[in-house]
Amino acid sequence: MNRLTNEQRLQIIEFYYQNQCSVRNVFRALRPIYGLHNRPSEQTINAIVTKFRTQFTLLDIKPTTRMRTEENIASVSESVAEDREMSIRRRSQQLGLCYSTTWKILRKDLGVKPYKIQLVQELKPNDLPQRRIFSEWALEKLAENLLYYRQILFSDEAHFWLNGYVNKQNCRIWSEEQPEAVQELPMHPEKCTVWRGLYAGGIIGPYFFKDAVGRNVTVNGDRYRSMLTNFLLLRMEELNLVDMWFQQDGATCHTARDSMAILRENFGEQFISRNGTVS
Repeated sequence: MNRLTNEQRLQIIEFYYQNQCSVRNVFRALRPIYGLHNRPSEQTINAIVTKFRTQFTLLDIKPTTRMRTEENIASVSESVAEDREMSIRRRSQQLGLCYSTTWKILRKDLGVKPYKIQLVQELKPNDLPQRRIFSEWALEKLAENLLYYRQILFSDEAHFWLNGYVNKQNCRIWSEEQPEAVQELPMHPEKCTVWRGLYAGGIIGPYFFKDAVGRNVTVNGDRYRSMLTNFLLLRMEELNLVDMWFQQDGATCHTARDSMAILRENFGEQFISRNGTVS
């Protein structure tokens, strides 16, 4: 019979698991489809199942080559032109080249480099002198007590995207020069927001921000203050954390009047925050 298509191989795998993982039962089930003498043999069925179990694919895998020929260099160059963000491993599999050969062609023959996406935060004009003031204050506190840093509870929230948001740690763009690429994203991707605190003795949290029915929500002033009073302060009491400094960033929900009032009530002036004694 003719060479089996990928759809026919998939059908054999489906029949295999529908028929108690029996090659003989699959052979019998294929008779009404292919006829008595044109159906795949039991040996062919077994080979397809074995390949699926061991290599997790039904496709014909091209043998990899280690030769940096003009043809292979041209293939890699064309592949980069079509998709600059594809990983070396995926590119080598697609082109039938080994990983090291693909890497050498990219770096040595084509002269492209893997540029990593970098996230930057905008600094306002007032941020620079404010940073200097804080640095000088921190040096003074350390001069008074070298273990002062052990009294600071650092805190922050992080967003975890649930829709395949780009991970800059795994993303590289192959180009001869800095590509200045822009990643376009949906305006409001689905995500969950998590708060954690870090101090010399360990970690407090995580705390997941959720609404009254348990759905993931982002942080706002009311939810942040609820976390402070119903989670953080109670946890610090359980851990017997006294005479601690609390650090937070300058997010609006952190520096709102009601949020700052809770911090002053529980930490006095011992908190590091925008609009606080130390910022």
